[in-house]
Amino acid sequence: MGKLGFYYDATYCTGCKTCQIACKDKNRLDIGTIFRAVKDYEIGEYPNASIYHISMSCNHCEHPACVAVCPVGAMYVAEDGTVIHDDDMCIGCKACVAACPYGAPKFVEAKNIVQKCDACAAIRAAGGNPVCVDACPMRVLEFGDLDELAAKHAGENLVKDLPVLPSSETTNPSILIKVKDSMLLEGAEEAYL
Repeated sequence: MGKLGFYYDATYCTGCKTCQIACKDKNRLDIGTIFRAVKDYEIGEYPNASIYHISMSCNHCEHPACVAVCPVGAMYVAEDGTVIHDDDMCIGCKACVAACPYGAPKFVEAKNIVQKCDACAAIRAAGGNPVCVDACPMRVLEFGDLDELAAKHAGENLVKDLPVLPSSETTNPSILIKVKDSMLLEGAEEAYL
């Protein structure tokens, strides 16, 4: 098996945030803490206006900036290639929070540690999918071997980089995004729906 990651079909995403809520519920996260966030963007002007949504969690990067800066090894790359955080080792220094260009690690004040998406490692170990994948009513999320996902979705407009996201050049995120043409245009602004 190769590198694991997410496939996200933004062309059918309705921005309902069910994936975000399922993740928050499964991880029993406090108010204000989310591991998967759905953001809405608008671009253009009437009559050529467009809106799109981006559902993002930890991208389980090939070269994770969070792992590189963790002074105690609490953030590490697991055997399956996912980026995992060991809560018991964490000293709450927030170095990983500052380093991640995607904002995936979250400092949880009540616990005085950092936590993040682990792609539902325990559920996957039992043969299931991450909860965000199974919760999506439009089935726009998939998780698995990136090479297999790329082959399955060959011919689709798949990217890792978008104008509203940080460059993937240094981290090489494990995500494939099927985009609408408007998502490739500069000048989109976050919308609050």
